[in-house]
Amino acid sequence: MDKKISERIRDIRRKSDITLKELSEKTQLSVSFLSQVERGVCSMTLTSLKKIADALEIPLGDLVNVEEHSSFVSHRSVRKVNLEKSYSYMPVSGKFENRKLEGLILTMKPNFYDQEEQVHEGEEFYYVLSGTATFIINNEEYEISEGEVIHYPSNLPHRTINKRDIELVMLSVSTPAIF
Repeated sequence: MDKKISERIRDIRRKSDITLKELSEKTQLSVSFLSQVERGVCSMTLTSLKKIADALEIPLGDLVNVEEHSSFVSHRSVRKVNLEKSYSYMPVSGKFENRKLEGLILTMKPNFYDQEEQVHEGEEFYYVLSGTATFIINNEEYEISEGEVIHYPSNLPHRTINKRDIELVMLSVSTPAIF
């Protein structure tokens, strides 16, 4: 994970006088996981990062330095967000008030196994640009290859892995908006 993100989480939590236990209760993430996050020794999904930002009562952009000015166009110069060495996001949505959708280009390194199962409100749509993704949704496995799409409700337990020896790149559109 990006050390700057880890350090920001720890610094903001401490300045807010919130213990790891309190943050755990607010996020429904374990104390040990949060401790590893703050030390930068484990991977974390964007959903978990959003839970942490919400619990700390700060915009997600405060943790990942995403620009917050209004714009309908997302330019190539948009900063990639590295949550750890094997997983990165590049926000591609327009920026405007009351936006509902979040568009991201998600890149996973070869043989990446996300151990963190997610459950949250909303919907997720993925279009595989290159590689093959394995989605595990409600304990059922779906393999989605280049040019294929998957769309599912986010309130089902889910995670995504890259079982292949090549990088996986996907366009993701989800609700609610995160950045």
